[in-house]
Amino acid sequence: MYRIFPNKRTLHILEASLEDCRWLYNDTLGFRKQAWEDENRSANYYETKRRIPVLKVSCPSLATVHSQVLQNVTERVDLAFQAYFRRVKSGEKEVGYPRFKGYGWYDSRTYTQSGFKLVGNCLEVSKIGSLKLVLHRPIEGQLKTLTLRRSSTGKWYACFSVEVEPKRLPDNPNKVGIDVGLKTFATLSDGTEIENPRFFRKEEKALAKVQRKLSKETKGTPERKFRRKAVVRTHERIGFKRQNFSHQTSRKIVNTNGKIFVEDLTINRMVHNHCLSKSIHDAAWSAFFSMLSSKAEEAGYTFIAVNLAYTSQTCSSCGHRLLDKLMLSERIFICPDCSLHIDRDLNASLNIKSLGLQAVGSPLDASAFRLGE
Repeated sequence: MYRIFPNKRTLHILEASLEDCRWLYNDTLGFRKQAWEDENRSANYYETKRRIPVLKVSCPSLATVHSQVLQNVTERVDLAFQAYFRRVKSGEKEVGYPRFKGYGWYDSRTYTQSGFKLVGNCLEVSKIGSLKLVLHRPIEGQLKTLTLRRSSTGKWYACFSVEVEPKRLPDNPNKVGIDVGLKTFATLSDGTEIENPRFFRKEEKALAKVQRKLSKETKGTPERKFRRKAVVRTHERIGFKRQNFSHQTSRKIVNTNGKIFVEDLTINRMVHNHCLSKSIHDAAWSAFFSMLSSKAEEAGYTFIAVNLAYTSQTCSSCGHRLLDKLMLSERIFICPDCSLHIDRDLNASLNIKSLGLQAVGSPLDASAFRLGE
């Protein structure tokens, strides 16, 4: 993702084109909704795409938007309905019917095949013009698609999808189990502890300060709009710090371990605990695991999420399982069978590593055991 700096003319064109895309999105969604309600039929993607030339007559501003961008808008509506039908079929409680986009709620446009090219540090985009691009790192591979995205703070970014050969790393015999937590962000089976940065907690006072100032302003005034941007910038800063931490931490782990085993967490259930939900969201384990998985796959390494059942109750030395769960305040695991005293997170990470080795069919370490035996 690269930051772009449009001038006043190109910025106006970008903002106007997003509104045209939003109008087309809502019109396409309304057409499919009405087709079902009036004719009891489901309009597909190709039918809605064929409507674009006709809509250009009634809405001439659509002609100022690249054709591939308009086709992508109808494709997004189709994907929204596919996701809706999938949730209905699976029997989910909150299926979430596709919704119309309000003003300012459509913030990206995608060129799927052509209409853009890189010329030095500038991005030439069809029907928009030249955009100054900050190439903080060279683009590798063959360019496939371009998405111009507007962030919540009004910044613009260019997101490229490229076709590139994966960078395989040399074979690495090291194996590691990872237990994530709140006291420490992650404990590795080799004894390494990664400190929990708690980015949101550290910025909580600054966020509360700007939110108080926002609450004092009258709705609809320029002052309130200015204060709202301050709140959004604070959230953006927290997100950038968290993302950078996850990228760097996952890269260090992948560079040093050929087999990586983590817990198969169900975050949606865990955040139901209102006492811990804020800290769990702040830790962002799902994003960390996602980055870890993608980097391991690119390197050609093994990444497996194992069942976390009893990993905190089982002794990593002899395999004895405690009958009762450990309280969160109990930080030391004491085995009543072999008298092992070990940090509970390190004990869990060793159990995760043992389960992962069983999953890949690798021989267990000399100190490892088989859970349940």
